[in-house]
Amino acid sequence: MITQSKLQVEQASFRDVVDAGDYYLKVVKKGQIIRILDLEGNQAADTLFYNANDVSERYSATDTIREQGNLYLTTGSVLMSDECNPMLKIVADTCGRHDTVGGACATESNTVRYALEKKCMHACRDSWLLAIAENEELGLSKKDITHNINFFMNVPVTADGKLTFADGISGAGKYVELEALMDVVVLISNCPQLNNPCNAYNPTPIEVLIWA
Repeated sequence: MITQSKLQVEQASFRDVVDAGDYYLKVVKKGQIIRILDLEGNQAADTLFYNANDVSERYSATDTIREQGNLYLTTGSVLMSDECNPMLKIVADTCGRHDTVGGACATESNTVRYALEKKCMHACRDSWLLAIAENEELGLSKKDITHNINFFMNVPVTADGKLTFADGISGAGKYVELEALMDVVVLISNCPQLNNPCNAYNPTPIEVLIWA
């Protein structure tokens, strides 16, 4: 559901531009609002969430899909943890639909989906692993890289239950905004994928804004 935000950009407490292929890692406190902004359109922001006070509790696609009865996220969707606790709620969305099932690109999937020579192209799992390695104080490890949300990504499900990767449905300046319902670690890989049409074969920056 398309819903405009009432927040003013100039009142944001934090603003960070994240280049394609880079990661974003920050603790967002309960009650704060985080906006992920697609600056140029058709970008994909592969995102993981953790309970900042106990990172063993994390976003669960299974629980989120079950509780809302929908594969896709938009305004009003509540993101659930693997302990079935509400983590965040989407409070504004100008894109209208976000993927929960397409997963993240990796060297393995680059090889399987595209070609052997694509294996070592940069991938979202590499960005997350780098973020974990460079921020050991959070207590995250490789085993904590689980199923993610693909904000802005278009992954239709066919009539026979298969996934397809299609042209993006986002555009320049579209955003999704979430209210933290607990203290959360936000870990984003701004997808560098060059081999499918989700970002028009042209990875671009995103901006992340936080309001206290």
